[in-house]
Amino acid sequence: MCGRFAMDSETNELIEQFVLDGNDFRDWVPSYSIAPTDTIPVIRERRSSSTGEVRRAVEPAVWDFHPSFIRQHNRPQFNARLETVATNGMWKGAFAAGRCIVPMRGYYEWTERDGVKYPHFLHGEAPVLAAAGVSTARKVDDEWQVSAAIITREARDASGEVHDRMPVFLPPEHYDRWLDSEKLGDAQRDELVALLDAVSAGVAATIASIAVDRRVNNSRTADPRDATLIEPVG
Repeated sequence: MCGRFAMDSETNELIEQFVLDGNDFRDWVPSYSIAPTDTIPVIRERRSSSTGEVRRAVEPAVWDFHPSFIRQHNRPQFNARLETVATNGMWKGAFAAGRCIVPMRGYYEWTERDGVKYPHFLHGEAPVLAAAGVSTARKVDDEWQVSAAIITREARDASGEVHDRMPVFLPPEHYDRWLDSEKLGDAQRDELVALLDAVSAGVAATIASIAVDRRVNNSRTADPRDATLIEPVG
């Protein structure tokens, strides 16, 4: 799974990396401790219903997938499994027409030894990893609120030494395919799942793990602005 991550890039850096048309999240502040229900930056493409113009931008989203057809929301939905994201009723519509990218510096997982939880920070070779996500929007107090979840898969390589699940990461050459705003048919969904499985396995091979300070264990007390949260400890 992916239950906490770090994202320390400024919006201008995201605009450059993901070749965005603009920034709709001017209040974004880099954070080294992002937990479910926090507001995160996501990369989305949207097509104008009036002009047909496609715009790619960084937008705020609540990291807790909440489609409008679900009234009771008893627990955060922040991860979607690659194995079922294209077919499960919770995620199927968003996978077909609400795909997004969740940029991150890396993510945290924990191992337990003698009743003590030890955190690990998993990161790639590049400063920003592009996690495949699904998004949806609903009206909240007369305002549209976007929410999102990160797609996960069976872990590979270094990530598998810490936890059995990991985010699905995309290489840059597949950003356009994933963000395409055209709604997918059933056959196209199956093809895209197969593509995600293949390309994310390649990125997984580049993931490295470092042990970090146990201060990150508590999301309520960890200072999200503290860059030393992702520094290795002996």
